[in-house]
Amino acid sequence: MATKIFVNLPVKDLNKSVTFFTKLGFSFNAQFTDENATCMVISEDIFVMLLVEPFFKNFTKKEIADARKTTESIICLSAENRAEVDEMVSRALAAGGTAPNEKQDQGYMYGHGFEDIDGHLWEVMWMDPAAVQG
Repeated sequence: MATKIFVNLPVKDLNKSVTFFTKLGFSFNAQFTDENATCMVISEDIFVMLLVEPFFKNFTKKEIADARKTTESIICLSAENRAEVDEMVSRALAAGGTAPNEKQDQGYMYGHGFEDIDGHLWEVMWMDPAAVQG
């Protein structure tokens, strides 16, 4: 059985976050969705739990980082090609996100990123399969 990963992110407004990520093409598992949280499906084995801040606080004794001021993590997603990288970032910007950095192009690897409406950093990258094998 493959290991699954569940990334948990605090959000200020669950409905706005769902709207934002829906515009990027993500779907949600209704079985794990209520007024406190939703399960965003990235792939068969990768999920992002978006939890409203008061509910998120139940899982930690630490303060919740304000992702608009502090970098807690950078979530990186792979893309099939360069165009998919650009398309995802374009959709994020159109949905209200920002692009905190310029595109990175090393020839064999290409990436760009966005900041979502809660300030979480997302990178989208493509790597030439030949470079990975070699």
